Amino acid sequence: MKLYNTLTHKKEKFTAIKGNNVGLYTCGPTVYNFAHIGNLKAYLFEDILKRVLIFNGYKVKHVMNITDVGHLVSDADAGEDKMQKALKREGLKPSADSLMKLADRYTKAFKSDLADLNILEPDIWCQATEHVKEMIEMNKKLEKNGYTYETDLALYFDVAKFKNYTQLSRQKLEEKSVGARDDVEVDPKKKHPADFALWFKLAGKNKNHIMHWTSPWGEGFPGWHIECSAMSTKYLGDRFDIHCGGIDHIPVHHTNEIAQNDGAYGHQVVNFWVHGEFLVVGMVTCPKCGESYDLSKEAKIAKKVARWGVIEDATKECKKCGHRIGLKMAKSSDNFLTLQTLKNKNYNPLSYRYLTLTAHYRKSLAFSWEALDGAQAALEKLYEVMRELQTKTKKQKNKKTLDDGCVCRVYLNKFFDAVNDDLNMPKALAIMWDLIKSNNSESAKKATLLEFDKVLGLGLDKVKKIEIPAEIKKLAKERDDARKNKDWERADELREEIEKRGFRIEDGDEGARIVKL
Repeated sequence: MKLYNTLTHKKEKFTAIKGNNVGLYTCGPTVYNFAHIGNLKAYLFEDILKRVLIFNGYKVKHVMNITDVGHLVSDADAGEDKMQKALKREGLKPSADSLMKLADRYTKAFKSDLADLNILEPDIWCQATEHVKEMIEMNKKLEKNGYTYETDLALYFDVAKFKNYTQLSRQKLEEKSVGARDDVEVDPKKKHPADFALWFKLAGKNKNHIMHWTSPWGEGFPGWHIECSAMSTKYLGDRFDIHCGGIDHIPVHHTNEIAQNDGAYGHQVVNFWVHGEFLVVGMVTCPKCGESYDLSKEAKIAKKVARWGVIEDATKECKKCGHRIGLKMAKSSDNFLTLQTLKNKNYNPLSYRYLTLTAHYRKSLAFSWEALDGAQAALEKLYEVMRELQTKTKKQKNKKTLDDGCVCRVYLNKFFDAVNDDLNMPKALAIMWDLIKSNNSESAKKATLLEFDKVLGLGLDKVKKIEIPAEIKKLAKERDDARKNKDWERADELREEIEKRGFRIEDGDEGARIVKL
C-alpha cells in the first residue's frame, strides 16, 4: 500500500509502526455551525483511507476531535473565538451553558451527516473542553524544553527555535508573515508573526472569554493547535502512523502541530501526513448582480491560495459589480451547501459520496448540480444492477455452480491494486463498472461487488428489491401514452405527480424506468 506523505512530498510505501495495528488521527469539526459539503469531502476521503487500511487487514484505532473552544476566526491567532461568535449569530446568552448546548447541537448534526454518508465512526471521540488538563501538561513540556515565551496576552511557541518548522508547507520562515486587519489585536511583544499561542490569557481582546481554566500562565484557554497535539498523543501515543486533514491545514494548523509534537517529545511523532484537496464550486452566480462564472477552472488558484495560508482571499471578483464570489466551499462564502440542502432536493446522500469518489483525493473536485445528477444516476444504476443480481442469484440458489459465493479474483486484484496506489478511487470505480459489464456469473459479480463495497461504502449490502405500487405503474403508463401522443404538457404533469409520490421516471434508450426517490 502506497500513500502520498505531505511531510516528505512523495508517495511512499506504508508500513505500520506496530505490526498490524494502525493509529489514525483525523482533525474533526469546530462545532459552531453545520458542516458544509466541502468539509464533508475531507471526512469522506479519510473514511476511504480507513476502509482501505481495514481492507488490507490492519486493525485501525481511529481518533477524531471535536473542537468546542479556542479555534479563532483565523487559523492563526487572529479574531474572535468561532464558538463565541456563533452565540452572537444565534442570539444566545453569552454563557458556558449556552456554548455547551450550541456545541452539542452541532456535534449531533455532524454525526448525523457522517451516518447519512456511511462514514465509519471513529473509535474515540475527544472533545477539546474535556482535555484541557492534557493541553496544559503538554505546554509545560514545551516550556521545559525551551520552546516557549510568555507575554501579557499569551504563552507562545517560538518557531525560530524549532528546526525545519516549515518542512510540511515548504515555505521560508521569513515569508510566513501573517497580515492582520485593523480590527484584529496584535500582541506587540510577539517575537515573530508566525509564533502561535499555546495558551491565551484573559487579557486584551480575550479578557471576557466565556470559557476559561486555571493554568501556570494565568486564567485562560488553550490555543487551537495544542488541542489536537494533546488529544492525539493521549490516545495514540507519542509515535503513531497517520494524521489526516484538508490541505488548508498544511500551512498553519498541521505545521504547528508538528512543532508542538516534536518539541514536546524530542522526536518525530507522526509518520504520515495525508491531506485532501478542496471541493470547489462549478458554475456560480454572483448574488448581487446575477452574472455567472465557471469557477471550477480556477481550482489551481484555490490550491495555491490554500497552501500559502490566505484562505480568506480564495475568491473571484465579479467583473460586473465587483462583489467577491467564494472560490472554495466555505461558510464565509456565498456557496455554502449542507448535506441537508442536498437531501431537501431529493438527493441520496450517498450520491454525494459517489461524486467524491470520481476524483482523486489529492485533486480538487468541482461541484455542480449536473455533476451530482450524474452521480445519483450512476448510483441508482448500480443499485439496479445489485437488485438484478440478487433476483437472478436467488433463482439459482438451488443450482450449484463452480463459482457460487466466489469472487472474480482478477477484478478483485485490479481493485486492490488501485485502492492501494494512493487511494486511486476513480480507477477503482472504473474497474467496478468493467466487472459489471463482464461475462462473469451473476453470483461471482454479486460477491465481488460486495467486497468492493467494503471500501466504496455505497451501501450495496443494504440494497433491496423495490416493489413499484400499482398506482405508480398506472401513472407511468399514462405518461408513456401521453408522450406517444406528443402531449408533452400532460406527460410533465404526470412526471411531477409521480415524483410527489416518491418515485421518479428516468428515460433512456431502453425505455423509461421507475426509480424510488
